Amino acid sequence: MKKSGLFGVVIAGLLLAGCGADASGDNGEASEMRTYDSEVGEVEVPADPQRIVALTNAPNVLALEGNIVGVDEWTGNNPLFSEKLEGIERVSETNVEAILELEPDLIIAGSHMQNLDMLEEVAPTVVYTWGQLDYLDQQVEIGKLLNKEQEAMDWREDFETRAQEVGEQIKAEIGEDTTVSVIENGDKEMYVFGDNYARGTEILYQAMGLAMPEKVEELALESGIHVFSQETLPEVAGDYIVLSLPSSVDNSFTETETWNSIPAVQNAQVIEIATEASTYSDPITLDHLLETFEEGFLH
Repeated sequence: MKKSGLFGVVIAGLLLAGCGADASGDNGEASEMRTYDSEVGEVEVPADPQRIVALTNAPNVLALEGNIVGVDEWTGNNPLFSEKLEGIERVSETNVEAILELEPDLIIAGSHMQNLDMLEEVAPTVVYTWGQLDYLDQQVEIGKLLNKEQEAMDWREDFETRAQEVGEQIKAEIGEDTTVSVIENGDKEMYVFGDNYARGTEILYQAMGLAMPEKVEELALESGIHVFSQETLPEVAGDYIVLSLPSSVDNSFTETETWNSIPAVQNAQVIEIATEASTYSDPITLDHLLETFEEGFLH
């Protein structure tokens, strides 16, 4: 409480000095505000936010060409967004002062984050809980926040159509019952995913309707993710494997007898994706992965 109170005094001083964000335009007149119905209640937000700090859901904002001035480190390091985020500050909710210096007029944060009360003193803050909305509804919700709901809905309709069409082509090529596993290598363990954990899982299983191996359904469908050891790789391998490979870990398991004995490997039915470019389910990532899967399954 002492920390929050002191910070409030600091913010008040900065605002009085004209250094903080007050949703004002260059001419000193207040920008138009509107009411956004967030998951925790109504929030007054700018009708056309110009200085967004996105501590979460930044890729969704980028897909709608939102004006980001601060972004989380993980998104900032994603190769899919590097060009769009060139020169944009990397920030964290643990350093509220750095966010304040960016003079945001809107902050987007996760419900799990620290210092939410302090962020609300800096600028209108909208909070999202990861997984509360599915990947398509989340994009539409960001569209509502940015006053670009129709653009988000248009993208959703277009993406669903394209993904379904590619899915039908893939099933016609490989067979309706052919299974696909999405596997990722970790530092000391491996992961297999259900149908809603990024890495293209939403595209493969939800949008395209491809089949998941029964063992993976049993282990990962409900939880979203299952941790396993390299020795048990064959147990979770589908007829096809989408293999997520992080650049920061040792991926030499692909040289082992265990890996090379898997039928999908022997049949050259492994599609590799870069982990760093696959851990979101926003339009930019989804379009990238849809193209990757179309190429991997059909060519």
